[in-house]
Amino acid sequence: MPVRVRFAPSPTGYLHVGNIRAALINWLFARKQGGVFILRLDDTDAERSKEKYAEAIREDLTWLGLGWDETYQQSQRFALYDAAAEALKKAGRLYPCFETPEELEVKRRMQLARRQPPVYDREALNLSAAGIKKFEAEGRKPHWRFKTRLPATVEFEDLIRGHAHFDLASVSDPVLVREDGSYLYTLPSVVDDLEMNISHVIRGEDHVTNSAVQTQIFGALGGSAPEFAHFPLLQAADKSGLSKRGGSLSIRQLRAEGIEPETLLSLLAHIGTSDAIQPCWDMAPLVDGFDFGKFARATAKFHIGDLKHLNAKIVHGLSYQAAKERLGGKMVGEQEWSVIRPNISSLNEVAAWHHMIKGPIKPVIEDKDFLAVALSAFPEGKLDENSWSSWARAIQGATGKKGRDLFMPLRLALTGMDHGPEMKLLLPLIGAERAKARLQGNSA
Repeated sequence: MPVRVRFAPSPTGYLHVGNIRAALINWLFARKQGGVFILRLDDTDAERSKEKYAEAIREDLTWLGLGWDETYQQSQRFALYDAAAEALKKAGRLYPCFETPEELEVKRRMQLARRQPPVYDREALNLSAAGIKKFEAEGRKPHWRFKTRLPATVEFEDLIRGHAHFDLASVSDPVLVREDGSYLYTLPSVVDDLEMNISHVIRGEDHVTNSAVQTQIFGALGGSAPEFAHFPLLQAADKSGLSKRGGSLSIRQLRAEGIEPETLLSLLAHIGTSDAIQPCWDMAPLVDGFDFGKFARATAKFHIGDLKHLNAKIVHGLSYQAAKERLGGKMVGEQEWSVIRPNISSLNEVAAWHHMIKGPIKPVIEDKDFLAVALSAFPEGKLDENSWSSWARAIQGATGKKGRDLFMPLRLALTGMDHGPEMKLLLPLIGAERAKARLQGNSA
């Protein structure tokens, strides 16, 4: 069976690193297997789903280079879900329940007080036609639960977790349709997985129980469950979860902060696996190295510090042409890029370094007499990488100063900073006219 996988985000907020990790894992598997990667927008929640978020999802995936082969929107597929729901009702596998949320909560508390698992008791299955009419007369509308077959033990081989074994008696019959007739995630997901011939469902381990229940829904709809792979969840360094609606580590936010796509892909492809995290400027090594057997069972920790450290490595490895394309009209010359590049951790910092070189800046003047001597000894002719050393020797001969006492006053005057690229590289970029003005304390 050809490999067909899907990434199915809901457009109710911006994607965060946890979402992108799920997309990347599916994408890498599909590309390694020569399969199909599907983008399927779970936009059945009309109230919370927004087109701006759907467009942002597409933009984020495109920016990362995670192109899709097919795309679908669940809001355009309700006829399929309606037909599936009717088929399940006719087969006696989808049954109406009239309990209110408050009544269900009372049941749950009573079960817990008796040290029983809080599993739905299937009381609705005992309702008579008269009982249903009574509830309807009261204005109650049913929610609909899927009736799992009991006793039932579900087993499957998880491509990451190994052999999985579930007793569905410990799980409540899942609600598939709400009181207002809208669908929860579960039924549309199964219907689409069947209709789209999804071969592998690859998602976080928080869906393991869902997968066990869904195997029976697949069967009830006349199909077979795909293969499953459940990877450990990604957790922020403070042990909090990640949320689209909370904006936690959103791709948009990280992009605005200067994180490069290669940085995110390099980190998310390796985090939580036996591979060392290392920078990759090309997707080919990530595809070639992908293997479910490399995933650890422990929750993966996402540290923003690791991301920024890796981003510096990625930036330091960018060619001039690559940087030029990303910075557009804000880009500096090739020589200037080669000087600035080792001193930045994101492309957002290029503008500040460029401003330091081209000015105007406020020179830091510590010793006017010393700088006057330096000005009188300033090299003649075109400046190059040798100009700084010859100038420094001339100043040392005239003042007797050397080391930090010589170099730091010059750096402060010429750049307004006490750190930065080598002065032998900066001086030709600053230029003679600008350098002389700064030695005299003038903004230039």
